[in-house]
Amino acid sequence: MIVWIVFIAFVLIFLALDLGVFHKDEHVIKSKEAGIWTAIFVTVAFAFSVVIYWVFDAGIIANPTGLTPNDAVLKYITGYLIELSLSVDNVFVIAVIFSSFKIPALYQHRVLFWGILGAIVFRALMIFFGVALITKFEWIIYVFGVFLLYTAFNMLKGDDDDFDPKDSFVFKQIKKIYPVTTTMHGHDFFVKRMGLNAATPLFVALIVIELTDILFALDSIPAILAITADPFIVFTSNILAILGLRSMYFLISRMLEKFKYINYSLVVILAFVGLKMLFSHYIHLPEWVSLTVISVSLVAGILASVLIKGKE
Repeated sequence: MIVWIVFIAFVLIFLALDLGVFHKDEHVIKSKEAGIWTAIFVTVAFAFSVVIYWVFDAGIIANPTGLTPNDAVLKYITGYLIELSLSVDNVFVIAVIFSSFKIPALYQHRVLFWGILGAIVFRALMIFFGVALITKFEWIIYVFGVFLLYTAFNMLKGDDDDFDPKDSFVFKQIKKIYPVTTTMHGHDFFVKRMGLNAATPLFVALIVIELTDILFALDSIPAILAITADPFIVFTSNILAILGLRSMYFLISRMLEKFKYINYSLVVILAFVGLKMLFSHYIHLPEWVSLTVISVSLVAGILASVLIKGKE
């Protein structure tokens, strides 16, 4: 339990420093700054594998799945890469949401900060219930596997290419429940007009991003549960990937066109983990196979995006 408390405290302290110190003065996040922070988050995430090895080797954390320290590290790194790769698709949607609600670059970091904080809470709940379901009902893993294959198929078809947040069910319901103003008021989420409180586009964008992340979590949580059902590995790899999502957004949101083939990498990854779930009771692949498939898929998608010149 102490390891869980220390990890959560570390995350909360960093978030407090992030908003209260590193980004106390609001400014537009440039590519160089975003690149530095992305490198820091990725380095911290990979360095955390040392902690994973230590806690499993020392036996200071519950090990319900009976993992060896080496297996725990491999599963953690594989899970982190899955979450990181699926976050790339999330970046595309966040860019569309900001564009749709005309959120200035100056305030995007603030929206993403609170969005990430909410995502951590929701994903923690989803991981808890997901692990509990798999532990108690083994057949649920087949449901997750089919769902991931269905998601991969939809992603391959590209049905969500014309996604417009302003036409979404969520946005329409927000307008019915609470007054919404179409004008910005600095970094405020709410403003008082004519004696009434109204939500600004910042708050609407935050809610849409929050609920969109929950939908993405329906993909990512089953995907990592295909790798391991150990709650500590699932939670830490997921949260560390989420923490790096903001800097990743500012780094690659301006280069979205260059990564036009990355979706095919995500299709391969989702299809692979979906099939792995469906055949989990019959075929047991070494962990390095999963890590290799995910790594090769990502590298292939990036290289194809950079090298293949598509038609304008």
